[in-house]
Amino acid sequence: MADEPWGGRFRRALSLSRIQSVVAILTGVVSVAGATGSVIQFTRPADMGSVVVDVRAAGTQRGVADATVEMLTTDNALVATLKPDANGRATHDLREGVYVVRVSHPRYAADVRRIQVQPHQTVAVTTSLRQGSSSAIDRTVNKGVGAVRKALGF
Repeated sequence: MADEPWGGRFRRALSLSRIQSVVAILTGVVSVAGATGSVIQFTRPADMGSVVVDVRAAGTQRGVADATVEMLTTDNALVATLKPDANGRATHDLREGVYVVRVSHPRYAADVRRIQVQPHQTVAVTTSLRQGSSSAIDRTVNKGVGAVRKALGF
């Protein structure tokens, strides 16, 4: 055995039964992975869809990660509050229906959109936040300051 050439040991190590065993194990792993993927797909309720919100600063492609994304019903009941990731993207699953998506940030004017969620579909919303304030107090103060400046000729 010690003087057996390398090819002889290799051929004996790769017998047909060993190859069949390896193929059978790989087939089993692929089957289990496929079944797991199918089960995961069907655990999501049938009336669910997804919403993907991309929050951008107006005039740029820069994502706004520190914005607040609110999902509301048409009666203004809060369904979810989301924070976008580092790229300005937030994702959430919602039941079928009509929703209002409100994106706000202290340095930008709020953006509000009405969307329709369909089962097994993704609604993509891209917002471009413009400079300004989304706070009602800030907007009121800014209007007042603007009126005073205009009256005084500034």
